[in-house]
Amino acid sequence: MANTAQPSRSPQPQVGVGVLIIRDGRILLGKRAGSHGAGTWALAGGHLEFGESVEACARREVLEETGLTLARVLPAPYTNDVMADEGKHYVTCFVEASVVDDAPPRILEPGKCLAWEWFRWSKLPEPLFLPVKTLASTGFVPALLSAPAP
Repeated sequence: MANTAQPSRSPQPQVGVGVLIIRDGRILLGKRAGSHGAGTWALAGGHLEFGESVEACARREVLEETGLTLARVLPAPYTNDVMADEGKHYVTCFVEASVVDDAPPRILEPGKCLAWEWFRWSKLPEPLFLPVKTLASTGFVPALLSAPAP
């Protein structure tokens, strides 16, 4: 009998959290590996866990992925993206954040991220992970880019 099972597809949208880490007028992006969107540039972040606040998720994911500790965290817009080829649908809640010190980001999940680099919001690299591309296409500009450091 032939296997007619379809690839695993989420029956409902997932909630992601994307963190716009801002330092010296630049945004931290990581080159994705081993996951949907491999080869694209994305923000630190991940899935919102049951009962977790968006801010707590942002702090946890950034620490797990980069070793950085967030200081100030501000809410930012959200995006609604269907990644049809991967059978995924994400609502991504974005936050803006500064970090507590000048420590460099570290690659703590090499199976998920190949590199961390700082970019100007006006000169983002290509290709961008779809939620970041969608956010940038709205004309949104992070408030912390022009705010004084805490």
